[in-house]
Amino acid sequence: MKNLFVKIAAVGLLMLAPAIAQAAEGFSTANVNMRAGPSTRYPAVAVIPAGSSVEIRGCLSEVNWCDVEFYGGRGWVSGQYVQALYQQRRVYVGPQYYRPLGIPMIRFSVDNYWDRYYRNRDFYRDRDRWSRGPDYYYRDRDYRDRDRDRNWRERDGDRDGRDRDRDWRDDNQRDDRQRGERQRDDRRGDDRRPDRRDFDCRPGDPSCDE
Repeated sequence: MKNLFVKIAAVGLLMLAPAIAQAAEGFSTANVNMRAGPSTRYPAVAVIPAGSSVEIRGCLSEVNWCDVEFYGGRGWVSGQYVQALYQQRRVYVGPQYYRPLGIPMIRFSVDNYWDRYYRNRDFYRDRDRWSRGPDYYYRDRDYRDRDRDRNWRERDGDRDGRDRDRDWRDDNQRDDRQRGERQRDDRRGDDRRPDRRDFDCRPGDPSCDE
């Protein structure tokens, strides 16, 4: 009899083993982004419609983010948007339900995870910066944006300076032309002979004869 109970228990464990190894089934409670990492700052890789079924592959122990599978794609969703069936009712996935639901606690590594699932994504080429964390990536990008803005301002300042120099030269050249025209007009005025009718003629002055 004892051996019979042992065999039954062994068979039960064998039957439970696949279930424990499988991912837990969950449901999205809203249209939610599935992201490339456990933070809203990681790139979005898909949108999971509200009410869709997902497979929960594991969750982080320190923050409420879970690695899920949706239509063959993999990504991360916050546990506050995922529910699972527990004791005939749906509960939001949280650390207190990981063990009862059979959800393993896992770690996240950009290098391993992205190498496995995102090699064909545009953001994969920046994985070295992303591997230091999303805060570092965005801080680094902000620095690059500020440097680019500064370079633009410096370039615009140089262009404004060149425009001012050109305007100054144009103004000087215009003033020089105007002075030259006035001087020529003055010289032409000096060279004109006065009309003889402008002088009073004296009687007997031959120059007054017409």
